[in-house]
Amino acid sequence: MALPAPFDNLRLPIIGSPLFIVSVPELVIAQCKAGIIGAFPALNARPSGMLDEWLHRITEELAAHNRDNPERPAAPYAVNQIVHKSNNRLEEDMQVCEKWQVPMVISSLGAREEVFSAVRNWGGITMHDVINDKFSRKAIEKGATGLIPVAAGAGGHAGTQSPFALMQEIRSWFDGPVALSGSIAHGRSVLAAQAMGADFAYIGSPWIATKEANADEAYKQSVVDSKAGDIVYTNLFTGVHGNYLRSSIEGAGLDPDNLPQSDPSAMNFGSGGNSKAKAWKDIWGSGQGVGMVDAVESVADRVARLEREYNTARTELMARIGT
Repeated sequence: MALPAPFDNLRLPIIGSPLFIVSVPELVIAQCKAGIIGAFPALNARPSGMLDEWLHRITEELAAHNRDNPERPAAPYAVNQIVHKSNNRLEEDMQVCEKWQVPMVISSLGAREEVFSAVRNWGGITMHDVINDKFSRKAIEKGATGLIPVAAGAGGHAGTQSPFALMQEIRSWFDGPVALSGSIAHGRSVLAAQAMGADFAYIGSPWIATKEANADEAYKQSVVDSKAGDIVYTNLFTGVHGNYLRSSIEGAGLDPDNLPQSDPSAMNFGSGGNSKAKAWKDIWGSGQGVGMVDAVESVADRVARLEREYNTARTELMARIGT
């Protein structure tokens, strides 16, 4: 489908996924200036009053960039809202988002009709995280603009289904905006996401290993050093299954190969669920695409690399099919 302005004129069809603790204004602004959608979780702004300051800064800096660079304006930004009942800031944070007319709201861990309606009323769009077709249908029925299918291998809270299965089922009935998530860390994977029917690639782990990310240097280096086999899928740390770096689990004194199951009712996104180790402070989230991340670099350099890879992959594909 045709994407609504200003989401139809990006340098690359990429949304930088909102990373707990890691995504801060420096990272988001750099992503938007580089021509992709930058995003951050509202809960990263602590205390809650800081959200207003962050949105003020992002709005002003992107507006200044656009005035100085009319030929290459910044991409829009997004704010992630955890709509689970454990988030007692949701109403307050949504009011702040309305004040700043946030262009895109990404909702996670529950589809809330009032959230979708509020964003629609101020002219924004909503993208909702889903892990299967059932949840996708519920989100659209409740008023979400688009979907983020979180496939197997995605960093942080992730599903278990193949991206092929997810995209085929969703596209059989839904023609709205879709951002595919799951192990996308190379330009050819961005092209593959489009070939499967996605409008955007939803990329997380590569941004951890950037200079602008609010991540411990050891975390950044662990992303660089790790491969897909170093990712562990467990619900121990928050009550919801997710993917984490093996090195951080070992660093917390735990055996990655013998982790107990957590009680899902103990869902807690700011602490360690049933574990004393805290996600995402001590236990580092990451997806299986980390094998493509080989250096800590600036956001601008990473986007430029993705663009080169994307264009090369597209040229090679056209040559293969004889077009």
